[in-house]
Amino acid sequence: MSSHAMMRMIFLVVFLGWLTIWVMLPTKLYKNTWRPKLDSKLNSTYYAAQGTNLLLFSFPMMFIAAFGCAYLHFQKKSRASNSKSSGAVAFLKRPVLVMAPLGIVSALDLIFSAMFVALMIWSLANYLYVSFGHLHMDGVGEKIWQAKFRSVSLRLGYIGNICWAFLFFPVTRASSLLPLVGLTSESSIKYHIWLGHVSNILFVAHTIGFIIYWAMTDQMAEMIEWSRTYVSNVAGVIAIVIAIPMWVTSMPRFRRKMFEVFFYTHHLYLVYIVFYVLHVGDTYFCMILPGIFLFLIDRFLRFLQSRHRARLLSARVLPCGVVELNFCKAPGLYYNPTSVLFVNVPRISKLQWHPFTIASNCNTEQDKLSVIIKSEGSWSQKLYQEISSSNLDHLEISTEGPYGPLSDHFLRHESLVLVCGGSGITPFISIIQEIIFQSQKPDFKVPRVVMICAFKHSADLAMLDLLLPISGTPAQICQLQLQIEAYITSEKDQPNADTHEPLQTIWFKPSPLDSPISATLGPNNWLWLGAVISSSFIMFLLLLSIVTGYYIYPIDHNTGKIYHFSYRALWDMFLVCACIFVVSSLVFLWRKKQNAWEINQIQNTEVPTPTTSPGSWFCGADRELESLPHQSLVQATKVHFGSRPDLKKILFDIKESDVGVLACGPRKMRHEVAKICASGLADNLQFEYISFTL
Repeated sequence: MSSHAMMRMIFLVVFLGWLTIWVMLPTKLYKNTWRPKLDSKLNSTYYAAQGTNLLLFSFPMMFIAAFGCAYLHFQKKSRASNSKSSGAVAFLKRPVLVMAPLGIVSALDLIFSAMFVALMIWSLANYLYVSFGHLHMDGVGEKIWQAKFRSVSLRLGYIGNICWAFLFFPVTRASSLLPLVGLTSESSIKYHIWLGHVSNILFVAHTIGFIIYWAMTDQMAEMIEWSRTYVSNVAGVIAIVIAIPMWVTSMPRFRRKMFEVFFYTHHLYLVYIVFYVLHVGDTYFCMILPGIFLFLIDRFLRFLQSRHRARLLSARVLPCGVVELNFCKAPGLYYNPTSVLFVNVPRISKLQWHPFTIASNCNTEQDKLSVIIKSEGSWSQKLYQEISSSNLDHLEISTEGPYGPLSDHFLRHESLVLVCGGSGITPFISIIQEIIFQSQKPDFKVPRVVMICAFKHSADLAMLDLLLPISGTPAQICQLQLQIEAYITSEKDQPNADTHEPLQTIWFKPSPLDSPISATLGPNNWLWLGAVISSSFIMFLLLLSIVTGYYIYPIDHNTGKIYHFSYRALWDMFLVCACIFVVSSLVFLWRKKQNAWEINQIQNTEVPTPTTSPGSWFCGADRELESLPHQSLVQATKVHFGSRPDLKKILFDIKESDVGVLACGPRKMRHEVAKICASGLADNLQFEYISFTL
């Protein structure tokens, strides 16, 4: 067994052990037998009641996260094995259900969902069984059915805590946990959405249940009680009051129509977490700690990265409302096709960050990184107008990322069908450039590529120009089996060539304050991230033991008083944040200093002389084709006016035994492609979609 396989086996065993603890948590065996024995050995002077939960619930996932970073670092060096995924993984990622509001659901999604639902049902049933067997009567005159009603309301909150144990893993962009199971933060964001909906339903039911109970038993004053020795009810009320607007504005229809309201409202999550932890206390906080801990590390490192301005070299402005931004990047920055970069333009909005798929390829363009932005929303429209209509010589931009898959999984297919609509062509540009690069290797089998593009207007055909990077395309594009079928849905006739405006290139002056885009912690990003995770968690455990053993414990046992319940939770949150901020800052600054010489070298390079854009040749423009790659691209393109692609016919006509089908664009189009691949009428189709929405 190889070392990689051994590490994966260790991770699997630890993860299954962690899940087993969650399964056993609500049972009578755990409560009456396991827990007392564990508490007697683990709840020491230095950790009090948190000792058991830190070992059982926090340590396993932090272990996987820290050592998973080292595993991913060494696995990255063997990219050949990464580019091929097993048949079992490909089968699990095939769509089996396509419907609103769930979107495209794969077999893997169904397995995860079924297991989680089973865990929730099992936990609720066992909690109620144990609770009803030893029913606690709260106060004189309380009836049995009222006590049971209170018990049900309380246990619904317990089930919501299970959701929170998983809630933050999918939105931790630089997490090592997601790549270990073949996921990215973009592909797993739906899990965060589902968990958010379920947890909010449970917490609202938990809150309403207790309000009804207090009303029935004339205890409404309990609603605003902040107990010194037990759970703070008012903190829970404040938490749910914050959660409800976050939940409402995250609904799909609301989010699509009023994205900015959703965006700003969702930043209340920090306040929500604080009052949630104050409500549940330090012991329960340790049960959900790994997700929050890893998310805060990721969020703070992203904040540090975003404080630096990226060096914008040029912009290519297309007449169809599309702009391509070309940044300078560090040569050591590596990313795979379909990766994303988050972009912030303070001139437009200091708070808004928007994700865009990277169109360039780090192998063919080692010192440049490009993203393509189509002016569809208010933010992107302002950016397009700012660049195209003004005489800018410099534009301040901050970036976060890149984030993306760890493998070139699409290279394993015999044939590729790339279905895109509008700006959905962006990730496929990087895929085609990666195939061009890999085709130079003698043992690489070049897959046949069929690209199906649907555009509203003929002016959008200019986006095909972006297949040729600004620095020029290698002649190897001529060797590709590339077929482009472009469909213009809103125009029936081919327009005159004179109506098409040329592509415009704008060059920006460098600023000494700008720097090339680089990995947050340098070329060995995974190793340093593992060091940050392990060091900050160990530091947290040490400081927690000092505070508990030398400050809280003496108050509890020597003064006859009980240390404030909420203050314990505040100490935990403060120590978590302090350890993350200190360790992350030190490592970030150290790595920044180490990489300074490389960045200075890049900044001292000369900016290329502006060259003429290839323009748009797809509508019969009468102009001289400047190079063989340009000619090959035009010859590979067939334009259809006034029609939509017959996707079923196109996909079923491809007879290769292993066909990778990638879709990116409008939801309706992605769902149509997914339904065709899930129909079972063609076993050779392997589907994968690229999107930030369901």
